Amino acid sequence: MQQTQERSLPIPDADSAAHSDRVASHVRSLIGSSCISFAEYMHAVLYTPGLGYYAAGATKLGASGDFITAPEVSPLFARVLARQCATVMAKLSSASILEFGAGSGRLAADLLARLAELDALPHRYMIFEVSADLRERQQTMLASAIPEIFERVCWLDRLPVEHRGVVIANEVLDALPVERFVRRSDHVAQLCVALEQDRLVLVERPAPAILADAVAEIEHDLGFTLADGYVSEVCLAAEGWLADLAGLLHEGVALLFDYGVNRREYYAVDRDSGWLRCHFRHHVHANALALPGIQDITAWVDFSAVAAAAAAHGLNILGYVTQAHFLLDGGLREELAGFAELPLATQLQLSSQIKFLTLPGEMGENFKCLGLSRGPAGILDSLARANRANSL
Repeated sequence: MQQTQERSLPIPDADSAAHSDRVASHVRSLIGSSCISFAEYMHAVLYTPGLGYYAAGATKLGASGDFITAPEVSPLFARVLARQCATVMAKLSSASILEFGAGSGRLAADLLARLAELDALPHRYMIFEVSADLRERQQTMLASAIPEIFERVCWLDRLPVEHRGVVIANEVLDALPVERFVRRSDHVAQLCVALEQDRLVLVERPAPAILADAVAEIEHDLGFTLADGYVSEVCLAAEGWLADLAGLLHEGVALLFDYGVNRREYYAVDRDSGWLRCHFRHHVHANALALPGIQDITAWVDFSAVAAAAAAHGLNILGYVTQAHFLLDGGLREELAGFAELPLATQLQLSSQIKFLTLPGEMGENFKCLGLSRGPAGILDSLARANRANSL
């Protein structure tokens, strides 16, 4: 199996192309005369210090980047989320907020600004960011956007031993490296990246036990064997991430936002090419071997697997809802009080933002929120009224 660069993609500028060549050279050095698993490839092109997509200086978010996230669409996302954070923190003493992968810093800025209005500021707002470039951008943006609150924000080099309050992970799980597999009639094959005349190509090799066992568990849950030639992904890294989260969350709630589905939807018969997606200059495609280091590579989330891992590590499943229900049931209407008195141009702008965040054809249905808890978290309206946890 092999992939070639998509012809329809925008042509990268000279600096980006040169950077991608450097990343490709690094990948070739990792491959040597053999091959590397797709998860190893994905980790290399996304996270290698100074080279990877998330570790280098390219603009990733917004109109000039490769994709856009809900906090970038509208401050309403953060304002509704702030209401949920305030509810959780009111039940705890000296509660803080921990955000994984804060992107541009927009979510933190809008969230803290709204919490200040609600007189519900956290003891600290901690950001765990693996990208030095993004950390610098976050610091600059937050210092400018919320100077009076900025002293409450800190960046972590390692996860805290114990956390009380709220954990936020917006589009974090989808960026964890995934293994890709092919179901063959008599075995499971692992998709790997190799070289063919100095070009990156996909090849198959017998799956290691950990991957073969994961596919066997999926088929057990489905109640049938996947068809010969069925291609998909397994995020083996999610187990460790959930273990770390469970280890640090002493009391409070974790809210995980991402595009994803339950296990039966993820491995449906007609999803026989998987859920891997690449983003380059707002073009979405499936060629992960194109443009190494300058395009984002993600995979939709199997929320059944995430919930099972969370429960296995002692966390409670607080709720599982669409992003639309999280916003609508979590206080979006209240945040729009006075809408009719706003200038027409502002009304139109807000209406457009709300549609993008909530409509099924946009972010509303594809994006989900999984709420996890430990201790006296209580019930959050945003997760309770349309809870789909029984579908996991």
